[in-house]
Amino acid sequence: MMKAKKSLGAVAAVSGLALTLAACSSGDDADTDTSAGAGGEATAGAATVWVTAGTESVLDASIAAWNETGNGTLEMQTFENDPFKQKLRTAVSAGEGPTVFSGWGGGGLAEYVKEGAVESLQSALDAEPELRDRIFPAVLAGGTVNDEIYALPINGVQPVVFYMNQAVLDEAGVAAPTTWDELMAAVPVLKEAGVAPISIGGASKWPYLMWIAYLTDRIGGPEVFDAVVAGEPGAWEDPAIIEAASMIQDLVEAGGFVDGYSAVDANQGAAEALVYTGKAAMQLQGAWAYSGTYSTAAADFVEAGDLTWTTFPEVEGGAGDPTNVTGNLSSYFSITADSAEDEKATAMDWLLHGVMDDQYVDDLTDTGAVPPISGLEDKIAETDAPEWNEFVYSISEDAGNFQLSWDQALDATQADALLTNLEQVFLLQITPEEFAANLNEVAQQG
Repeated sequence: MMKAKKSLGAVAAVSGLALTLAACSSGDDADTDTSAGAGGEATAGAATVWVTAGTESVLDASIAAWNETGNGTLEMQTFENDPFKQKLRTAVSAGEGPTVFSGWGGGGLAEYVKEGAVESLQSALDAEPELRDRIFPAVLAGGTVNDEIYALPINGVQPVVFYMNQAVLDEAGVAAPTTWDELMAAVPVLKEAGVAPISIGGASKWPYLMWIAYLTDRIGGPEVFDAVVAGEPGAWEDPAIIEAASMIQDLVEAGGFVDGYSAVDANQGAAEALVYTGKAAMQLQGAWAYSGTYSTAAADFVEAGDLTWTTFPEVEGGAGDPTNVTGNLSSYFSITADSAEDEKATAMDWLLHGVMDDQYVDDLTDTGAVPPISGLEDKIAETDAPEWNEFVYSISEDAGNFQLSWDQALDATQADALLTNLEQVFLLQITPEEFAANLNEVAQQG
């Protein structure tokens, strides 16, 4: 049985299952609520925990063990992704929210902070700096608003990376691109070899986000998108965003993407299939593609060493740090400010000493997730996919900045407009300048 305040040899996050495709896609719209842990309606005095579906295996074990310690009672409910957002917003606004809820940091967390709806965790973490300081800095920043911590990571990191079919690249005589110019130079060579340079699931729209996010960062640095999230006037028309959209269109016009890319469904593993069957050389996708598709649907391909990976290319002359990554930092837990004091005390104790204990990290890594916690190198080396997990672990820990996926960092109105307009950029239906102006107009209306 897990002890409540055992050795703090690892500071954890929760199951990496929660932020799979749902964090970048629209998710399942089914309005289904399920109960886990103690289940049913909350017992008086119990700290309630609301999460999106997918985290049950690790959280159930944690909550069950915690409830046996006598340090307060926790009860959990799970919800599908999209219904959860609205249900949570309504409940919190009415002062009827759960004690603890999961979120994605970014703009959503900032809104709750602005409304005074979430409890600061800063003083509790300052009192136990060994907990705070072992969380990857770039990931901890995702739960920080105005230099104050309001949320803690609860699952594995999932950076967006370049996946490659090494056999295809070798046959074409193409090296893994380290710069944008090298990537552009590889396009005609791969086309001449009879393969698509890059696979992408354009029918799902959200894979387009990875390209604009990385290019904007590489060109202008994280400050550019930070200004967008902060709602600064004219932020969408920053030259770095316009240049990023222009470079995307250069890649489209060069034939960089597979024919018919706008009809490829990212949610069914079709984009990955083009890579592991040798029809495409590369794919820019989140870490979830490894466990969700490559290692399952193409196990022989992976075991043969034909799947390789690398970071997004540097843009020569750009202001962005090449170690910066984008993707899903983690889900985060926050505590609602208007919960009863005894419930908040139980929740805080659990977040610091239950969610963040050794057993929790063990359970997390057993799911294949990579916790955003320093000092786990030996544990990562013992996982079923050590080379892959060590890569994800190192680029996340060393990231100068870890940008949350743009659709999660923005409010729903801007996120929807972003997906619509970005699709038009990829389909060459609007100019980069029109893209920026359209989104700036939406931002001003908000």
